[in-house]
Amino acid sequence: MSTNETLLRARAPHQHHRVTYVELFFDLVFVFAITQISHTLLAHFTPLGVLQTTILFLAVWWVWIYTSWITNWLDPERTPVRVMLFGLMVAGLLLSTSIPKAFESRGLAFALAFVVMQVGRSAFTFLSIPRSQPGLRMNLLRITIWLACSGVFWIAGGFAEGQTRLMLWIVAVAIEYCGPLARFRCPGLGATPLEDWEVEGGHMAERCALFIIIALGESIVVTGATFASAAWTAPTIMGFVVALIGSIAMWWVYFHIGAEAGAEHISHAKDTGRLARLAYTYLHLPIVAGIVVSAVGDELLLAHPEGHADTKTILTMIGGPLLFLIGTILFKRSIRGIFQLSHMVGIGLLIVLIPFAHFLSPLLLSSATTVIMVIVAAWEAISLGSLAKSDEI
Repeated sequence: MSTNETLLRARAPHQHHRVTYVELFFDLVFVFAITQISHTLLAHFTPLGVLQTTILFLAVWWVWIYTSWITNWLDPERTPVRVMLFGLMVAGLLLSTSIPKAFESRGLAFALAFVVMQVGRSAFTFLSIPRSQPGLRMNLLRITIWLACSGVFWIAGGFAEGQTRLMLWIVAVAIEYCGPLARFRCPGLGATPLEDWEVEGGHMAERCALFIIIALGESIVVTGATFASAAWTAPTIMGFVVALIGSIAMWWVYFHIGAEAGAEHISHAKDTGRLARLAYTYLHLPIVAGIVVSAVGDELLLAHPEGHADTKTILTMIGGPLLFLIGTILFKRSIRGIFQLSHMVGIGLLIVLIPFAHFLSPLLLSSATTVIMVIVAAWEAISLGSLAKSDEI
């Protein structure tokens, strides 16, 4: 066996590869990145600021999920792969520290770090795949070409300023996100067949579940830090409790049944590449975004629990859970083939709440959205629990 061949994971039918310690270590950079995203959103909550933060969030998610695909194919226990991940961590830390001023003085630093991570990782993987696996090798060649093309716009945007940077980075993000949909079609090379995207489903599901934990953990850290520095009045204490229960409800909605069902389904699916692209690469985006936006809402709640809710408060407190439920219902639809009724009702209740939100205090508004999330979690647990018992009978 050649040195290159030893870098690939050994695979067996329906075998689940555990997430390695080096992958968990790598994720620490993205704990910081998510914190930077939420703080940037809070500090620049204008239409332009939201658009800019969205671009940065899409970039952070994309570089993380691409790395998860790569560690699904390559063995992180091998020294060259570990060194590659450590190199990505260095670039990722530069990326994360550049986020607050990415549209100001640190645009080039952000762009260079992102392009080095995307292109460098994909090129390394291409060189690591033996010629005995031409399908996977050509797939990585196409991916590298696409990322190099988008990299031109990232770096050009880093040199530009103002609206020009924004436009160039929008084009870059569009290229990045259209790549998997187009199966990285390249002139003369064609498109990658979905069978060449085969993944170990259990590992992919576990990696994405861990990113949800990262986002929820960031939400709890923000809640705890804000509460620690606030005056401990009765409304603030109630806000702290409500915010924590909201995070628990989100955990319950995603993890109680959905995460395990997703892991089981993709582990035994025949088209793991297609399912991983849809359910985990794309549909986890609104789930994570919803948690991040909710964290901003929790920080606003603890800062000002009383008075009337302003537009920023309403958008975060309702928009966060709404994004989360939309992403979760679409994710579970891709796994189970049905739209979860409890989630549909939760989405409907959040939308109905919007016209009345201006008349509520931040504490009451957050309490209402938390009650809705608890209802969704309890409804799903009871209904699917009863279904499971009937199947056993």
